[in-house]
Amino acid sequence: MHALADGMVLASTVDFDLRSLYDGFWTLTIEGLTYGAIYALVAVGYTLVYGVLKLINFAHSEVFMVGMFGQYVALLLLGFTPSGNAYAEGTAMTLMYLVIACVFGMIVSGVTAVGLERVAYRPLRKRGAKPLTFLITAIGMSFVLQEFVHYVLPKFGGDPPLGGSTAQPGIRLVEQKKLFDLFDASVFNLTLIIIGSALVLTFLADTLINRTKLGRGIRSVAQDPEAATLMGVSRERVIMLTFLLGGLLAGAAALLYTLRVPTGIVYNGGFILGIKAFSAAVLGGIGNIRGALLGGLLLGVMENYGSVVFGNQWKDVVAFVLLILVLMIRPTGILGEKLTRARV
Repeated sequence: MHALADGMVLASTVDFDLRSLYDGFWTLTIEGLTYGAIYALVAVGYTLVYGVLKLINFAHSEVFMVGMFGQYVALLLLGFTPSGNAYAEGTAMTLMYLVIACVFGMIVSGVTAVGLERVAYRPLRKRGAKPLTFLITAIGMSFVLQEFVHYVLPKFGGDPPLGGSTAQPGIRLVEQKKLFDLFDASVFNLTLIIIGSALVLTFLADTLINRTKLGRGIRSVAQDPEAATLMGVSRERVIMLTFLLGGLLAGAAALLYTLRVPTGIVYNGGFILGIKAFSAAVLGGIGNIRGALLGGLLLGVMENYGSVVFGNQWKDVVAFVLLILVLMIRPTGILGEKLTRARV
């Protein structure tokens, strides 16, 4: 009886509104692609590290979070105040500040990722630790980075103080403006900036992996670390650069996210987004950069559809149910794992 009652209560909280999906299809699609592009950039970091080390780096979400704080600090140093008012001093100046904030966020995220590898993972590799040990360490380092921002960073002061349990007051560099209509949906400047930037950065990462000497080194280490070492490839250098590349992309994603959600900078702000980005990597085929992009875009769109059909409170559930359904049909993801062959 209790189980039946609980089921009835659960069912009563689920809406099923296909009409709203039909009416707002294009708006929901564009909005979903915007968030999906951010998921995709973070997912590339997961997929690169897994491809080389077979390690699920759950602390990568906190690398993204630290990048958010890094670009926020850069904007404060440039003289911006978190008043909530959008910066409006011309396109050229706005672009310059966006680039500065992005570069600073990427540097902070990149350094954090490399430091994470050096402090947490390299000692374990030298001791020949089991995969489960790496996984537990990754989860532990995720909490360490969170709590550093939560409790330690505010001790350094500042106005407003950085870190703490509440989100940072928002700084808006770009005011959202409508550019054109696509069918019955409005397309805004922020939408094009976020999706366009994510596509360009993912393309550059894919080109780096498939067309450069570094990319050949990464693919060789992913395929056969011992043979790669015998051929003169430094495994430790490749691993470090892989973490660095993933961190740089996470830093870029941090700026894109805060453009979309100016008040989203908080110590645990990367947790759910990181899980979704990891889900996107698995969905597309972990170890595959193009799969990470496809998985991120698909996840962003489908969770947006689900939030309308079933209710916004089920948005996250829809994303993870989609992942489970795809893996039941295709365990290697949509595009399949690729790095150990001609990879990433």
